[in-house]
Amino acid sequence: MLKKILVAAAAIILIVLAFKYCEFKDDDSDKTTIEETALIQQQLKNVGKLVVTEGHYSEVLTYKNKQSYMMDMVSFDKKAMVVVNADATVSYDLRQIQYDINETTKTITIKNIPKEEIKISPDIKFYDVQQSTFNEFTGADYNKISTQVKASLRKKIEKSSLKTNAQNRLLSELSKILILTNTMGWTLQYNGQPVQNENMNTLL
Repeated sequence: MLKKILVAAAAIILIVLAFKYCEFKDDDSDKTTIEETALIQQQLKNVGKLVVTEGHYSEVLTYKNKQSYMMDMVSFDKKAMVVVNADATVSYDLRQIQYDINETTKTITIKNIPKEEIKISPDIKFYDVQQSTFNEFTGADYNKISTQVKASLRKKIEKSSLKTNAQNRLLSELSKILILTNTMGWTLQYNGQPVQNENMNTLL
């Protein structure tokens, strides 16, 4: 009888210890997940900054305008050589990045990456200005020239290494998140697909 009681007591103790062990493991797992989440959030905060790539452009163009009267029998021309020196920047404000952290599945979902911002600051100078009393240069001409210059420069930037360099810097910043998540066994995804080194370009 005593032997049965001792066996039963030992079994109860083992069951209690097993439950305590499981609770300890669960608590330890929860603590690790919380620490990992905090580390990821800190990394995202560190990445969340303004990434700026700068460039300089120059071009020369000729601006012409004609005012005609009396069925084009009389006209007055104006023209000028326009020299443009412009500073341009392509930037990504990663402080606006939107993401979601799922601690249960250990997944970080990037919901939105801000589009690049292109800023152009042209210095426009006019040379060899030719105009008449009936067709003088006005503020409207300068505004028109400025608009044309910015449009022309924007096309150049779109095709230049400036935008490519900015994209490379963006990917460099985002890869820091990928490295951290992979190291901790988490998954980084965007548009419903896991992100890996070979498909980082899908973030653009």
